[in-house]
Amino acid sequence: MTDMTVLPGAGMDAFFKADGIAIIGASDDSSKIGGRPVYLLQKYGYKGAIYPINPRGGEIQGLTAYKSVLDLPKAPDLALIVVPAEAAVAALKECAEKGVKAAAVLSAGFTEAGPEGAALQDQMVEIARAGNIRMLGPNCLGSFSVAEAVIGSFSIVLEDNMPLAGNVSIISQSGNIGSYVVQNVSRRGLGVARFMATGNEADVDVADGIAAYADDAETGLILTIMETCRNGERLTYALEKARKAGKPVVVLKIGSTESGQKAAASHTGALAGSDAVIDAVLRRYGALRVHSVEEMLDVGHAASMLLPNRLPKGKRVTVVAASGGFGIMMADASTQAGLTLPDLSENTKRRIQEAVPIAGTNNPVDASAQMSSRPDILTKMLSALMEEENTDAVELFLSLSLYNKRLRGVYMEGLREVRKAYPDRLLVVTSAGPADAVAEINAMGIPVFPSIDAAAKGLAGLARLGELQTLAEPTRFDGKVEKLDASAFRNEYASKKALAASGVSILPEQIVTSADEAARYAAEFGFPVVLKIVSEDIQHKTEAGGVVLNLTNEADVRAAYERILVNARAYKADARIDGVLVTPMAKGGTELIMGISRDSVFGPVVMVGMGGIYAEVLKDTAIQQAPVTEEEALQMIRGLKMFPVMDGARGQARADVKAAAATLAALSRFACRHADDVAEIDMNPVLVRPEGEGVVALDALIIPVGQASVSH
Repeated sequence: MTDMTVLPGAGMDAFFKADGIAIIGASDDSSKIGGRPVYLLQKYGYKGAIYPINPRGGEIQGLTAYKSVLDLPKAPDLALIVVPAEAAVAALKECAEKGVKAAAVLSAGFTEAGPEGAALQDQMVEIARAGNIRMLGPNCLGSFSVAEAVIGSFSIVLEDNMPLAGNVSIISQSGNIGSYVVQNVSRRGLGVARFMATGNEADVDVADGIAAYADDAETGLILTIMETCRNGERLTYALEKARKAGKPVVVLKIGSTESGQKAAASHTGALAGSDAVIDAVLRRYGALRVHSVEEMLDVGHAASMLLPNRLPKGKRVTVVAASGGFGIMMADASTQAGLTLPDLSENTKRRIQEAVPIAGTNNPVDASAQMSSRPDILTKMLSALMEEENTDAVELFLSLSLYNKRLRGVYMEGLREVRKAYPDRLLVVTSAGPADAVAEINAMGIPVFPSIDAAAKGLAGLARLGELQTLAEPTRFDGKVEKLDASAFRNEYASKKALAASGVSILPEQIVTSADEAARYAAEFGFPVVLKIVSEDIQHKTEAGGVVLNLTNEADVRAAYERILVNARAYKADARIDGVLVTPMAKGGTELIMGISRDSVFGPVVMVGMGGIYAEVLKDTAIQQAPVTEEEALQMIRGLKMFPVMDGARGQARADVKAAAATLAALSRFACRHADDVAEIDMNPVLVRPEGEGVVALDALIIPVGQASVSH
């Protein structure tokens, strides 16, 4: 059920708001997996009916036990299946017959156990589909809903106490990592709304959780732990739903996606790694990707406090410390995280010095130890920064000051006054202070980060989440998918002709089959010219001695033609040779690589980077799911580390980046239009001429779906 026949989020209420829960495989021993849900449901006061199911019947943990789901007085919304794999299939059949809406298969022994287990899992999917049951798992930790005490899990997280009720909902493929996040969210004093671990994802997947939380009134923030994505359409549907609902999604993506191509067929495939693809997709759909549990907790904690309307509107941050050295460290970390440190207005600088006469008033602000001498001094200085229009957030570094009783008193009073006076402005504190002091500051609505690096990454993440409100609708291909004529795959000449018909500029060129013909076309095009071998069996043209550059007269062209053919035969005697390509020699400008890679989960992916012979050495690339608009293409190009070279660095002529963006957008549309046939497209190099002079693809290759790995 990983396709779109069931929309993400459909039928998920039964997991969180179940009216009646059956535990199939219930045990009287509350320490066993089958006994724990029965115990937890009673312990935390679940208000619905609890139905222990055990073939022995009788009584379990003080409740009437039934021998089968079919014996129940009414159909429960949710069934927890905790019997061995083979018995689980029969149990699910009975659930379908009874009319159960959802089932959490907590048992193991399915796909993860080998072919026999996989066959059992397939049977369960068929049963669930036929019975209109949403199935969680198998081999999962289950789910729970805090406020309603709907517990479909055996997690030890719930053993001692239920997490505080709050606005954070968690969806995780990994049960253990998800549990760890729940525990740490609780330790930080945050409240949890829902939790779900999806396990094998035979039916319910991460996309279901995100989409369900998007519709959930109790959820404000969605924390997602994802190991792999099997269906890109489902994930993007769910992310878009969450974005439109104003529910920020923070994603910890671990491992590499199954869509990673193990044998790339071109430069493009080698450079467009699957991890970069998931990164681009998450960015496009407004989700924030983090790279550790700690980063997820830091930014998640802060975001949950700032929702719904206190997230920063941009990436401008003013940093304040009592030490110039710490200020420099904060500035470095902020810049590396993608934040900017704006200049402060003269009025703000004046007001800072009125509060702290010896302060350094640039950004970072060196407030000296004087800022902590009295609460009113701290309040006056921070008030000036709160009213600075040219900043989106203020970060105050307190080092270990909160361990000092006197300093703690000063800071608490000053922060309380500032927060009261400026409730809508974003102030964050960086301090590894004692837990009770951190909790006291958090209670004011001021996020606390444990370190300078954590604060920088956290603020950058919050700024990214703040962009949700203004994020444009994701670009989609709304045209018709068409078959590409097979001739386009034959060689460079044919590939370029197909691309030229879709808006990619190329030079005049001609395939010739004699030295005289080569000389004639060279004269017609104008010297200097380039000659290249044209053969579907010779992809390494340069290595084969099949390229000669900068030919300046007809005699040299004739000689080069003959030499290329001799080299080609020596390189591969049985190569099919279509002829030799004659084209003008292009000079000047900046070389880019542009290409398409076909991701098995997200479809065509467009890539741009610094091209020529350095493409795979520099690996300076930008990637996005196709198609892209010209504006998106321009942002990709501007995001390259080497972009300053194109933008007139050291007095060089500015490159025609707008024409480059138009070419990249045209390439992305071509790939979507021919998505069923095209595996990869490699245009390298694409020569970007000076501003106003356009671009031209000097070499290109289109690789069909299913072709064995080659290298261009």
